[in-house]
Amino acid sequence: MKIVIRTKREMPKAVKKLLNYTGKNRLIAFYGSMGAGKTTIIKAICESLGATDAVASPTFTLVNEYKTSDGDSLYHIDLYRIKKRDEVFDFGIEEYLSSGFYCFMEWPEVIEDILPPETVKIRITVGPDEERILEIP
Repeated sequence: MKIVIRTKREMPKAVKKLLNYTGKNRLIAFYGSMGAGKTTIIKAICESLGATDAVASPTFTLVNEYKTSDGDSLYHIDLYRIKKRDEVFDFGIEEYLSSGFYCFMEWPEVIEDILPPETVKIRITVGPDEERILEIP
């Protein structure tokens, strides 16, 4: 599947389409270069799911937890600073992955071999007109 986001106004429609496509899968990994829009898209998804907290990049905290209006948790994990896979066990990655709540991961390449098979993998690229192209195999 491919979703093209040309403007920020198209973001809510794109997020709805993405969530419909992912269905009951709660583990979503975002691949893309720096500045591709991973955090922006995750922020829009969290807002769509009813996050009551301000959504921001967890680059320095590694994991941000947001609560929804229903009291559910949304986990936003940024693995950019992780250099070795074993470092993720220090902050309990397995607990987040098995929580049953949405878990959005940026820079998941370092944990590729421990991602559960149901993880939805989304590649984000920047098109020639600065549009964001989301591709899901």
